Parts: sequence; C-alpha cells; structure tokens
Amino acid sequence: MATLVSANQPNNSFMKGIFAGIGIAIGYTPAAITFGLLAKSTGLGFTETVAMSMFVFAGAAQYMALNLIAIGTGALEIIFTTFIVNIRHLLMSAAVSEKVEHEHPIKKALYSFGITDEVFAVTTTQEGTVKTGFIVGVASIAYGSWVINSALGYLVGSILPETLQQSMAIALYAMFIALLMPSLKKHRKVVSLAVFAAILNLILSQFIPSGWAIILATLTSCIVIELIVGKAEGVSNSNGD
Repeated sequence: MATLVSANQPNNSFMKGIFAGIGIAIGYTPAAITFGLLAKSTGLGFTETVAMSMFVFAGAAQYMALNLIAIGTGALEIIFTTFIVNIRHLLMSAAVSEKVEHEHPIKKALYSFGITDEVFAVTTTQEGTVKTGFIVGVASIAYGSWVINSALGYLVGSILPETLQQSMAIALYAMFIALLMPSLKKHRKVVSLAVFAAILNLILSQFIPSGWAIILATLTSCIVIELIVGKAEGVSNSNGD
C-alpha cells in the first residue's frame, strides 16, 4: 500500500506545486468569471479584460480598477490606487524570499509576480525550505485559472441579454461590500477606517477629481486612524502599568 501511495505522488517540486495549487485554482474560478462579467458590463473589450488578468493578476486591484474605470478615473489615479491596494505584496514577497531556496534574483523576480494571498499561504505553510519549482507550480495553476476564467466570464457576459449586462454594474459594488464585511465584523478599526474614508472621499470629491479623492481619502484615513488607535493603545498600556 505504501508503494502504491508513493507511486501516485508527483516526483518533482513543480508537479507538487501544481497539485498543491488545485484548491486555489478551483477557488479562483467564480471570482475570475465574475470579474470577466463585470469587465464586459464596464465597457472593456475582450483583449483588455484578458490582458488585465494576465499583467495585473490581482483580484482586489482589478475589481478596484473596474470601479475607477466605471466612474471615468484617469490612468495615473488607477495605477496609484492599485499600488496602494497591493502594497502588502512587498511584505509577502519578502517573507516568501526567506522561505524559498536560494535562487538568482532574476528568477525570484519572475516568480514573485505569481504571489497572491492564496499562493503565499500555501507556500509559507510548507515544512522546511520550499523549492523554486514548487512555488512556480502553485503560482502557475493559480494564474492559469484566473486568466482562463476571466476570459470565460467575458464570453458568458457577451451572450447575456443587454439589460442583464447593464445591471451587472450593480454587482461591482455588491462585490466590494462582500469583500469588506468580514473585516468589518472582526475589527472595529476597519469599521472606523471605512467610515472615515467614505466621508472624506465624499468631501474631497467636491473639489478634486474622483480618482485623486479616493487616493487621498484612503491614505489620510489610514494615517489618522492608525495615529488615533496607536495613541489609544499607548494610553491603555500606560494605565495598565
């Protein structure tokens, strides 16, 4: 029996990564299809939709970009906003770099493109040093699922009735609410951040373009809420002493 089990296991690190990433690929399917549907309703072409998934490969950032495109935001504001949304990847990449075997910086730069939250989780929970082939395998199957299903979602959207395609724009806002709700339930700081950012964005959008209003509201809210929470925690600790 032991011989049979070992025979069914992949023999190289790349295939082990592929097998380990199957769950990610399955999980990406509905989100990627939804992205394709929303991209179609936002007005993107098929090539633009697939290209965004190929070159950006970041779910939350792509949904954010669609929202900004829908309200007519300029390219510079979109790039800057998605950079802020994805800035956590700097920390994730640094953590993965310590976990994966020593490799040439160029190779690390190439596979770092495939690091998402889920790829990061699968990679960093492995025991011992992770082989380069393993992380490439995990990232490859996740990437393939996201790109292929984005294209599939767009094609499905193309055959839907026109009225239903137009109504899909509402789903974009519903998607953001769904992404935000779990954090709102668990962390009061996130609630404060979301409310303050929304109010500040509403005020700033009266004076500056909506794209820059979102950027400034996000950055300002993060700084202000962090300062307030940090000060409150400092006072609490001093009282505890």
